[in-house]
Amino acid sequence: MKHGGRPHPSPRAPSMRRGLVLAGVVLCTVLSGACGRTPAAERPLTFWTIGREGEAIVKLLPDFERAHPDIHVKVQQLPLTAAHQKLLTAFAGGSTPDMTQLGNTWLPEMVALHALQPLQPRVDRSAVIRPDDYFASIWATNVIDGTLYGVPWYVDTRLLFYRKDLLKAAGFDAPPRDWAEWRRMLAALSDPQRHAYGILLPTNEYEQLMSLALQQPDPLLRDGGRYGNFRSAGFKRALTFYVDTFRLHQAPAITNVEAGNPWSEFGHGVYAFYLSGPWNIGEFRSRLPAAQQDDWATAPLPGPDGPGAAVAGGSSLVIFRNSSHQRAAWTLIEYLSQPAVQQRFYDLLGDMPPRRASWAGGALRDDPKARAFRDQLERVKPTPPVPEWERIANEMQLVAARAIAGQLTIDQAAAEIDRRTDLILEKRRWVLDHPQPSAEDGK
Repeated sequence: MKHGGRPHPSPRAPSMRRGLVLAGVVLCTVLSGACGRTPAAERPLTFWTIGREGEAIVKLLPDFERAHPDIHVKVQQLPLTAAHQKLLTAFAGGSTPDMTQLGNTWLPEMVALHALQPLQPRVDRSAVIRPDDYFASIWATNVIDGTLYGVPWYVDTRLLFYRKDLLKAAGFDAPPRDWAEWRRMLAALSDPQRHAYGILLPTNEYEQLMSLALQQPDPLLRDGGRYGNFRSAGFKRALTFYVDTFRLHQAPAITNVEAGNPWSEFGHGVYAFYLSGPWNIGEFRSRLPAAQQDDWATAPLPGPDGPGAAVAGGSSLVIFRNSSHQRAAWTLIEYLSQPAVQQRFYDLLGDMPPRRASWAGGALRDDPKARAFRDQLERVKPTPPVPEWERIANEMQLVAARAIAGQLTIDQAAAEIDRRTDLILEKRRWVLDHPQPSAEDGK
């Protein structure tokens, strides 16, 4: 999903318990219309979406319901800012929907709560969903401890948007292929006296540093996700490259709020590179004048010594364990996984499909701006599959901002990120070291 971190849920207090009861009543009324009286078989299949995806789903459902007249889908669109807490509240109150869209950084948390239904048996029987057609690392984000819990719905990764004309004027005929070449380009394109920088890297966004860190051979967590591994040589190499970009005045040390309108600044030549995601293809096409549309392009991320990896982001479709409509939910997942439907979904919203077959036709096949994403998706890596990851990533960026400001050395920053990470993972270590018997064990 295209989101940053979320507040860590606090323990339920009495006031929250009352809120959960009220939320359950309201949710039941909205979704069922006659809670407690309508037989389960007659209730609609409830599907929660997050953000703008709900708008596109409403347009895709008529064809599905015509093909499956016995299934009626009730879509509830959650605002992105409240979705995480609403999902936790629904789980705590026993009022989860039948299925939902779930960002792959949230999936480990729902798995830890035993909220999701394993899906491998259904995949094994499916004539529609072929795991080998999915980008491998995207599929892997749905597998926790060897069990499949979701089917990728759309993908998200970060790569370079760049000004072709500015690079050419500086003597470069192609985007960078490794860090050394990228550094030379950043140096040639930066002139702070003229308010011109090689790249925009907002200091309050962790995705850029995380992308560089994922290009390293060292994992970001060690010992089965029990401890941070930020003092590794690989992460310190990524952090050094990142901090040096600011120290050499090749990126301004500003947040995304201070950056203002990045699209117009990109068009005005303030930044030659912008590290961002697929939604910005549409933004640049709509915000830059027609005369500039041939001046910009996209390119895969360069790595330290060649083509680089990027983050395996996106959103998946999951079924809740307590759903009474699991067969109908799976039927809808299969429908939304068809290449032709995924192509329509892209046309409606710009969310890129996770299946290679879905890239073989439609608008994606011949779009030069999207081609780099297709290339990059073969070289993406998942973030550590622990529920605490977004909190860790936020702390990583807070510490990195101190290094950018000159308050910490690289070694000090790496040690501080490890310290904060180990505190966040303290409960995880205790749980892993003190396994509890499952309900099945007592049967």
